[in-house]
Amino acid sequence: MNLLALAAPGVLTGSRTARETFDAALAAHRLTGRLVLTTSHEHLRSEAAAADGEFLLVTGDDTPVDDLLAGIDATVVRVDLDARDADRSTRVRRHVRWRGTAGLRFAVDDWFHERTTPARRVPYGPHPDQYAHLRTPDPADHGPGPFPVAVLVHGGYWRSRWENDLMHAAAADLTARGFATWNLEYRRPDLHGWDATTADVDTGFGVLHSVEAPLDLTRVVTLGHSAGGQLVTRLAADRASSELRPTLTVSLAGCLDLHSIHARGLSEHAVAAALGGPPHLIPEVYAAASPMARLPIGLPLAVVCCRGDDPDLLDASRRFADAALAAGDDVRVVEDDGDHFSVIDPAAPVWARVVDLLERVRAAPAADPLVDVQP
Repeated sequence: MNLLALAAPGVLTGSRTARETFDAALAAHRLTGRLVLTTSHEHLRSEAAAADGEFLLVTGDDTPVDDLLAGIDATVVRVDLDARDADRSTRVRRHVRWRGTAGLRFAVDDWFHERTTPARRVPYGPHPDQYAHLRTPDPADHGPGPFPVAVLVHGGYWRSRWENDLMHAAAADLTARGFATWNLEYRRPDLHGWDATTADVDTGFGVLHSVEAPLDLTRVVTLGHSAGGQLVTRLAADRASSELRPTLTVSLAGCLDLHSIHARGLSEHAVAAALGGPPHLIPEVYAAASPMARLPIGLPLAVVCCRGDDPDLLDASRRFADAALAAGDDVRVVEDDGDHFSVIDPAAPVWARVVDLLERVRAAPAADPLVDVQP
């Protein structure tokens, strides 16, 4: 597969690092491609008009792509290295923004997964961020279903520049193994408030009842990475007595003790920014949101972390697991070498151990979905 990336005039000029980042991302997926640094608006439009299929477009201002490419039939992955509002242009399938030069890598990853494991976008609300990407296994390999479901919730310290493309690789891997995957997007609190985030995760999970697909809702696992680990563990506590609830909740390098993560100032006090203030001002919000404060959760849990992660996140995972066991929860702990992102990388050794946990759920008879996940 060949990928074209067009940079608007002057945006990446002189950036050897940008070209190296793009080339490395291509190599990681065994892709070919070229990065064109256009020299004028006319040059950009000429290259775009000649493009064969979707391409990457690296822009440098707030001009909507529908205006920039007016009259050209194209879809793009838009990339902005710096801070931009989301471009809702009809020609933009994904807008990777505010991720620096690494945004080029994320854009290549997204383009690759859309080509190799395309997903169905399913809205669950009116806002553009209220949707999930659904992938179902190939019936030729796994039969007609119904399939166990893996719900994936991304992290990013609850900030809007981080989206569900972070979980594409994990979703594609699990779909190939026989899971239907529901890669959830949600409104983030930096733009919409904490209540919107909490409501979206619950609604985006609950709507599985109405999804037109062969889903086995007696075998639903949730996997949340980083901030997503907090969201899925809180979801488990909220739904412990509901008809639709997770068979297994997996925290992947999760933010499991919001009080300590706030006190230690992680990611420039991201917890207070997300929840709307420090715990002494809104204690009831922290009491409802922090997994540590919700113990016992009342449903099976897995706590997955890597020894090369931020030591305070690692510490929070370890203390949460110990406290959950002491509170009587059914908990399995997985620790391995790696960093914060190894837990969602199908090539990392720790991922094989995550898959082993999920395989027990996948293989369980529907009549007995709550499998033993103890070591």
